[in-house]
Amino acid sequence: MRDTLIKALLAHAQGDIAKHRANVEVYLANAAGIGEHSNIIEAIEEELNMIAKYQDQIEVINKYFKQKPTAEADYSAYKSQEYRPE
Repeated sequence: MRDTLIKALLAHAQGDIAKHRANVEVYLANAAGIGEHSNIIEAIEEELNMIAKYQDQIEVINKYFKQKPTAEADYSAYKSQEYRPE
């Protein structure tokens, strides 16, 4: 169940990224043809913000949830920062 949910979250985020990328491509290719958006730069920035949002979600999922949790916390990253009194 866990893997299915993670895959669904990743697929959703990737799908939304693809959608917002397509919107940016439309704005870049035919900016004059978009009547509902008078400020093209602002519209592109909104699309970029949405891409960043979903990219952040993917990064968080991959960093914190992709692997199954273990009973013990993994502190291996802190080994290089051992306390050494002067």
